[in-house]
Amino acid sequence: MQRKAVRRVLPGIAMLTALAAGAAGCSSGGKGGDTSDSKAGGSQAAPAQPGKYRSLPAPCKAGVDSKRLKGMLPAADSLTPEQRDQLYAGVADASYDGDRHVGCRWTAQTPEETRLLSVGFERVVSYDRATASDDDKARQVYVRRLTDAKLPFPGPVTTGTPNPAPSQTTAAPPPPAAPSGTSTPGASPSASPELGSRVLEGLGNEAFLEDKLSPAGATAAQARTVRIVFRTSNVIVTLEYSVQPALPGAIPPSGETQEKVRQLAQSLVERLNE
Repeated sequence: MQRKAVRRVLPGIAMLTALAAGAAGCSSGGKGGDTSDSKAGGSQAAPAQPGKYRSLPAPCKAGVDSKRLKGMLPAADSLTPEQRDQLYAGVADASYDGDRHVGCRWTAQTPEETRLLSVGFERVVSYDRATASDDDKARQVYVRRLTDAKLPFPGPVTTGTPNPAPSQTTAAPPPPAAPSGTSTPGASPSASPELGSRVLEGLGNEAFLEDKLSPAGATAAQARTVRIVFRTSNVIVTLEYSVQPALPGAIPPSGETQEKVRQLAQSLVERLNE
């Protein structure tokens, strides 16, 4: 009687063991499925690649050759060769991060006028490239500066035939009448029209130009300041050129002053693209 009871109990224990093993297998398989689903659902787009530029050029030598400098900043005849070399060497701006912000300045004074030139480079970096690339961030910075200059937003950058809209061309708006008594000596007002501020094409990815005259005064001459800001990839370059005559009664010509700055900007674009 005792042996028969043992035989009857053993098959029951075996069945319970098999059921428990099967349940554990299902539980393990369920966890494996959850892991697979988690991986598939958690996949994210690859972050944007870093911008084209990882560093900045030496600001006092970046595309600013001595011949161009001499044309923009004529030196006084009284300067010694050493003083001329110092003038054209420029003075680098103080910078605590040479990979992000650098600049250089030049000053030339003659009995007739004072000229100032500055060049600044800013490398823009996106700290979250999952949402915006370095180029995207640089364009945001550029658009803010364009807005501050109160110039029309040019819209998305396109390729192919340039858009002939006035806000996207390098053609100047109709020149206003030159102020009375402020024409360049030896030239009529019509020979020196005011080209004005505008958005530029063909200079980096996007660019704009500001042209401003200081207020006229009875004893102070008007100074002209031309500023060009352009973006190429994740670097924004700012050029500023001022011409201040020593005597009142004349203003620096708009076209000539703008052309000097535009040519320098083009040389910097070529330098950055090397």
